[in-house]
Amino acid sequence: MLTVSLLVCAMMALATADDAYVTSSNSSSNVSNNSSSNSSSYAEGPACPASWHKYNDRCFLFIPRTLDWSEAEKNCQSSKGNLASVHSVEEYQFIQMIIKQQTHGNPITWIGGHDSPKNNVWFWSDGRPFSFTFWCAGEPNNGYGNQDCIQMNFGEHNCWDDVQCSIKLPSVCARNP
Repeated sequence: MLTVSLLVCAMMALATADDAYVTSSNSSSNVSNNSSSNSSSYAEGPACPASWHKYNDRCFLFIPRTLDWSEAEKNCQSSKGNLASVHSVEEYQFIQMIIKQQTHGNPITWIGGHDSPKNNVWFWSDGRPFSFTFWCAGEPNNGYGNQDCIQMNFGEHNCWDDVQCSIKLPSVCARNP
């Protein structure tokens, strides 16, 4: 039911999305959509759209434009995706690699985790199960009582931190091919 609701919301957002949010990074990536250098990480099957990077059964795109969490989610929905959910350390490292190749660093970046409906009950915006975590020590801490969204690449260990959703950060989208 949640998946159907998310799909309906995504379709509505796509129909009304502001084209100004859509960001292209065609020239800034060195990762191939069908790289054969690490065949265990890349799945056969449909290719990702241009500029997106395939890992297993999903495509990922780093968006360098800084947006708040809700704007970033809306932007991902306009590209038929959501802010990225993360399901393994290998997938997290792949996302970090995409970001690093485009920025030459590890900027703090939005992913799709949030606990807005109930504090400390975390959800992914794409409706997938929230079973893998990479929290920094002492996180999530809901500092100031309103830290409901997840930023990645936080601190010296580039881990996750809960933070106010109104902060403007770059983001990572994920979608099916």
